[in-house]
Amino acid sequence: MLARLRREFIAITMLLVGLVLIGVLGMTLFTNAMTLRSVTSRILSKAIAGDITSAQIGDTTGERSAEIMLAVVVDVRRDGTTTIIGDSPLEISPERLDTVIEEVLSASADTGECEEYPISWERAEQPWGMRIALVDTYSRDAALRYQAFNGTIIFFVSMLALFVVSYVLSGWALKPVERAWAQQHRFVSDASHELKTPLTVILANMQILQKQRDIEPESRRWVESTIDEATHMKQLVEELLTLAQADERTASGQSAKTKAEGIDVSGIVEGCCLEFDPVAFERGCSIEEHIEPGIVAHVEKAAYQRVIRTLLDNATKYASKGTVVHVNLTRDGKRSKLVVSNLGEAIPAEDLEHLFDRFFRTDKARERQGEGGFGLGLAIARSIVVSYGGTIQATSTVEDGTSITVTL
Repeated sequence: MLARLRREFIAITMLLVGLVLIGVLGMTLFTNAMTLRSVTSRILSKAIAGDITSAQIGDTTGERSAEIMLAVVVDVRRDGTTTIIGDSPLEISPERLDTVIEEVLSASADTGECEEYPISWERAEQPWGMRIALVDTYSRDAALRYQAFNGTIIFFVSMLALFVVSYVLSGWALKPVERAWAQQHRFVSDASHELKTPLTVILANMQILQKQRDIEPESRRWVESTIDEATHMKQLVEELLTLAQADERTASGQSAKTKAEGIDVSGIVEGCCLEFDPVAFERGCSIEEHIEPGIVAHVEKAAYQRVIRTLLDNATKYASKGTVVHVNLTRDGKRSKLVVSNLGEAIPAEDLEHLFDRFFRTDKARERQGEGGFGLGLAIARSIVVSYGGTIQATSTVEDGTSITVTL
């Protein structure tokens, strides 16, 4: 959870700053482009009016040579003859000039840019024909490309620096949360250890009292009730201890997958299904399995059995009467895929995302009546699956029922 929180902190920071950088750099580039286009337009208008001029663009600090936009004016008479007027140093070959003039004369607008050459143009009708002003925009476009390139470099360097700073700051900011999280886990673990002994003693004493023959029926009823509640509490303590141990293993970066040898999970799933057949019969449903033989996964047998039993217990408990609980184990590339599905009341979408949270239960009626578990079974199953590098997901619809998929 802390690692995910840290990633989200870094991602949000980089996203916000990145958007600001893109906005600033993009607006600067856009403003500069509009300014240079305005300069180009003024040069063309002056050239049409007979004031053949040029404009300086680009870096004027002396570090690079200043770029010049050069203008040339061409008069095209009605008989088709062309005349270049003025003494502009802009040189253009006759072939290129013919191509540009042809494009300008065929255009519907009175101003535009050549598709093939870096030239902007403007035309105006005259009594004797057409006057066309041309401006070489190579320097202008080069300046914009240079600015865009520099902006890209600035963006990526800034984002890299921001990532380093965010990574360091997020670690510093989350240290109090990490300490509190570790203290909570230690408290749960220590409390669970400390509670196991007195609960064991209470259960042992109550069982001794239960065997006494001279206890009145009314008193025996209270003894049996105390035994039931103590057993209930001991189960809760053991589940909390299991979760605390999984959290400590995850927090320390230990991976159970590297320690586990490959085992035949096909046989384990089949054995658990046989074990739950009478349970399903008592609950008014049945189990149907489809298991590919010889599937091997890196997981400890007891841990995998606990996951399967938890899924089968939930599936048979909440399946509708007379329906079938399907258990499918298949290969999915290099992973094993276990799907346990049942037909029953669909889980609401707002509850589905919390299905693997601790102490969360979707069946409010059972919770009010004090029936069922503690809402820790699926949380423990998830912690086991994640500790072995796997994933566990749930889907639920009215038509297809509820399915839980485990991949390892």
